Amino acid sequence: MIDGVKLIELNPIKDDRGWLMEIFRVSITGLQVKQVYLSVVKEGIVKDKDKFHCHKMKWDMLCCIKGTIKVVLIDSRKGSNTKDKMMEIITGEENPKLIIIPPGILHAFKGLKGDGYVIDCETEEYNMENPDEIKTDNIYYNWDN
Repeated sequence: MIDGVKLIELNPIKDDRGWLMEIFRVSITGLQVKQVYLSVVKEGIVKDKDKFHCHKMKWDMLCCIKGTIKVVLIDSRKGSNTKDKMMEIITGEENPKLIIIPPGILHAFKGLKGDGYVIDCETEEYNMENPDEIKTDNIYYNWDN
């Protein structure tokens, strides 16, 4: 496990009308969400295949609500006890999780089964003039395996 990364197992409540699933709670994460968006990745496609990215300030909280995805995390933080450690996380509608990603953790994801619908809750709003995003060449992971 990478220091600071948290995986929260989510529990859909299902009945004959459908289902409901709580995704995020400030009292559990301790984080304040300032922006939420939906990203869809097609099966077999990697978002950020050639360039992983991380953030200097903001935390990402990812939850795949439809389909199945693989999320790859790499600790790029100088001085971290888990520097250069990698995590692979398979998540989606059959095993939903909230993946909490601290600043400095490189990340990318791949659609594995169906289109992957990923909700991303962030602690900072996106700033087009000064994006909080660091991209680095992917020398870490072979997505074709």
